[in-house]
Amino acid sequence: MRKFELIAPCHFGMEAVLKKEIIDLGYDITEVADGRVTFYGDEEALCRANIFLRTAERILIKIGSFHAESFEELFQGTKSLPWEEYIPLNGRFWVAKAASVKSKLFSPSDIQSIMKKAMVERLKSVYHVEWFSEDGESFPVRVFLLKDEVTVGLDSTGESLHKRGYRKLTAKAPIAENLAAAMILLTPWNKDRVLVDPFCGSGTIPIEAAMMAANLAPGRNRSFTAQTWEHIVEARLWRDIREEADEMADYSVETDIQGYDIDEKMVEIARQNARLAGVEGLIHFQRRGVEELHHSKKYGFIITNPPYGERLEDKAAMPALYRTIGERFRELDSWSLYLITSYEHAQEDIGRKADKNRKIYNGMMKTYYYQFMGPKPPKRQERAGSDKNGG
Repeated sequence: MRKFELIAPCHFGMEAVLKKEIIDLGYDITEVADGRVTFYGDEEALCRANIFLRTAERILIKIGSFHAESFEELFQGTKSLPWEEYIPLNGRFWVAKAASVKSKLFSPSDIQSIMKKAMVERLKSVYHVEWFSEDGESFPVRVFLLKDEVTVGLDSTGESLHKRGYRKLTAKAPIAENLAAAMILLTPWNKDRVLVDPFCGSGTIPIEAAMMAANLAPGRNRSFTAQTWEHIVEARLWRDIREEADEMADYSVETDIQGYDIDEKMVEIARQNARLAGVEGLIHFQRRGVEELHHSKKYGFIITNPPYGERLEDKAAMPALYRTIGERFRELDSWSLYLITSYEHAQEDIGRKADKNRKIYNGMMKTYYYQFMGPKPPKRQERAGSDKNGG
């Protein structure tokens, strides 16, 4: 099998979660940088990463890297890469995205057009043609420039991996599925523990938790650009790995996952999305305001994405809302609270300093993931012993 260096971009601040996911899949990490993790893998790894990774944005095949401080260096560096190993004579190729940080070259449109010209020149010399029909399969390219170091990748994913295919209907400010998954993976929650999202919106956090509980691969029901690259990845591999993903699913799992929202319409949207994700029976959705948050069980988790007050008309309501979150959390005295927000007074209004907080970029917005840890539940043996003694 062919060896690739694969690049998995992710949300800034979630690199450690993605790194653990990749290691758990069995692959060797070569680099962890801001917003991406690089690892070695073969054709099978390319398929597995697309189908199984919950927190990645996409999977790129690294074509190469080089130093460039001028457009001439960018042109020559791009032209020197082995494009013919990936792009066939009739392939449709373009630079889909260019990102530049602390580099002398910073205009995305100029970077894109110069790189396209360089790719054309390279492929003209290899295929001995003057013109490309580009009526075949798609080969989108992505490039990162960091301190004048250019990293070039071929996008095997297409539409971002956060698009699992289940969220047909959304809330006003939905949280991306891969960010919701990363939030959950940063907690000690597991399928035996209670999870409540009191601001569930279109249901993303409860649905991602239920998919983890039932061991459902996030990419099992969607397609990827690389599925058409049969000269790179055989169709059989995609079929085999999807079958493996289907065999791993456990629909008999029992869970206590709940999603509340004050808007009845959002509750119905969340139910429809859960149905599309195949986890409808694992989540209880209900119209309920945060002020009604209570639960009889102990040692549960609140994992949520409450309103941030981004719109001016909502700002005035934020202090009271976050005070209510704090009051309800204090009543659930053995629970843990994990919330992501850009609201700067979150800790003071909740009434407690977070045990940990992590800076995460949700798109271009800087947010903080506040982690208020509750006590650990007693070990099962201890509980069993106290039950026998009438405790």
